[in-house]
Amino acid sequence: MILYVMVAALTVLSGLAVNNRCKYERNKVSRQQMVNGLCLVSIFLLLFSLAACRLNVGNDYAKYVEFMHLINCDAFVPTEFGFNWIVKILYEISGFENYLLVFAFFAFFTILFFLIALYQQADSFGFSFFLFMALGYYFQSFNTVRYYLALALAVLAIPYVLRKEWLKFVFLVLLGATLHKSILVVLPLYVLASWQWKKWQLALAAVFCSTFFLLQDFYLKVVIFLYPTYEDTEYLEGGTSLVNIARCVAVLILSLFCYKKTVKDHRRNRFYFYCNLGALAMYVCCSFLPIISRIGYYLTITHIFFLPALLADIENPKWRKLLTAGVTGAAILYFAILILMKAGNDGLRILPYQTFMFHDMVPILSDVN
Repeated sequence: MILYVMVAALTVLSGLAVNNRCKYERNKVSRQQMVNGLCLVSIFLLLFSLAACRLNVGNDYAKYVEFMHLINCDAFVPTEFGFNWIVKILYEISGFENYLLVFAFFAFFTILFFLIALYQQADSFGFSFFLFMALGYYFQSFNTVRYYLALALAVLAIPYVLRKEWLKFVFLVLLGATLHKSILVVLPLYVLASWQWKKWQLALAAVFCSTFFLLQDFYLKVVIFLYPTYEDTEYLEGGTSLVNIARCVAVLILSLFCYKKTVKDHRRNRFYFYCNLGALAMYVCCSFLPIISRIGYYLTITHIFFLPALLADIENPKWRKLLTAGVTGAAILYFAILILMKAGNDGLRILPYQTFMFHDMVPILSDVN
């Protein structure tokens, strides 16, 4: 736990020194650019080292090792072909079942893509990176490594939606789908969030959302058709998160407070607004669907960009400081609950942290399998 807190603190402090809005001059490197480069490299190395050196950390770590073994034996696995190819290639390069290299591979690109997205899209890299860490996206990436790499690709694809560069958007989504097909939900969701909705359209959407309460069996059959591996498993138990609902409601209230100035005529912020509204509707109306949080994360990930944008545009300095302090405090509380109360649970199991550096390779294989 102390290790996680130290890494989070060190990387956030480094992130606060990054100015991703500094101007670049041709054939000239400014002091701020050098600071940016040094801090970004430091952040990447810290996050990558912690993720790549872990052993049996994450609730599905052992399950992934088993899947990789089956892939290497050409047996059936429920994972997507992109993941299977990566495993086969890395195992072939290694000459043995080097699952550590596979986890390191996914950690490398997941962290890299998230940092690129943050640097390119955030109004304030430091604030957005703080939210990225405090809201647990990095530490939760120790689980379901395919999903979090797909999530990083989805975040990278957001600017293409805003610029209506649909071919690039679809390409990135399809690339992510070779790793985790849940990313396909962003094809309709991000397109819908990019619309400038009229009031009557929102009313129709609300009526449609009400059908989830009335036609649960029908929607479950659709999900099972798309995800046949969910049939007769614990995934069909559904369930939602009151914390995520409360978070979406809080973001909605803040965005309505700033709506006229910051959201209404601002294409990017309006996109974030509808992502949050869509996530709230899903958490409230679709709790019966399997792992609704995985779908919701594709929408709530935008909070790391939306909240700093909203707070920065508040004209009253007292209100801006007060609300910024409130958001910061809530994020720290969220992180504390995650680390102190949830990190060791079976659903997450990122504690206790273990590393392969203090083990021999043969015992590792026997211990994990």
